[in-house]
Amino acid sequence: MSYYGYRSFSFGPGGITKAVKYLLLVNVGVFFLEFLWGAQLIYVFGLTPALIKKGLIWQLVTYMFLHGGFFHILFNMFALWMFGCDIERAWGTREFLKYYFITGVGAGLFTFFLSFNSHIPTIGASGAIFGILVAFAMMFPDRPIYLYFLLPIKAKYLVIFFAVIEFLASFRHTSDGIGHFAHLGGMVIGYIYIKSDWRLSSFFRLSRYLGYLRELRLRHRMKVINKKREREQRLLERVDQILDKINQVGYENLTKEEKKSLEEASQLLSQQSERK
Repeated sequence: MSYYGYRSFSFGPGGITKAVKYLLLVNVGVFFLEFLWGAQLIYVFGLTPALIKKGLIWQLVTYMFLHGGFFHILFNMFALWMFGCDIERAWGTREFLKYYFITGVGAGLFTFFLSFNSHIPTIGASGAIFGILVAFAMMFPDRPIYLYFLLPIKAKYLVIFFAVIEFLASFRHTSDGIGHFAHLGGMVIGYIYIKSDWRLSSFFRLSRYLGYLRELRLRHRMKVINKKREREQRLLERVDQILDKINQVGYENLTKEEKKSLEEASQLLSQQSERK
């Protein structure tokens, strides 16, 4: 898209977009509800693999709207605003929301299958946020991001760094209380989704190109057939003239060209007869 990389750098993504605004409001609203019913909300709506096996499948969606503390939600919502607005402007609200929930639910499934019997709940939008980071890096790979507001680093390198950290940290995920499987899952699902979409788009472009080539081939074939028919029609008209001449002056008085035309007409009629 022409939008990609339209500006080198300025702090923040500009005005807030529709989907990002409502996601911020819902997440912050649920966070305040946690002060009233924190433990109950986390038990019922947090992602607990052992409970999902018992039928609480809504947890694969609802866990994204719960957070474990102020800095947890602050980081996620800041990243959602910082990177999500640019993506939503480029993709549109519907496609952005679809991607957000695909990466969030995908991260939840990642966690579920890799800690199948766990009774420890996972909460937070981090899976979807890390998916957004991947999308941003793939769309704006060379855009600088100021780490800790001081150190500029290109988006593609920052996301690769995060991916390596999450992969290594996932081997000790049970000891630090952080959902590294969800983080890594969001990145993996996001990358696969975007690359698959690009391959699908390429497939459709290739199909259109092949269709165009087939159309050109058909047009050329029809053009050849029409020329052949025109040539045959002219030959038959010429034969009628030659036959009239034979009736008037006899076959012996025909020119070589006229005799050759009769032979060609005879061969043409023979071929048509064989096809029938």
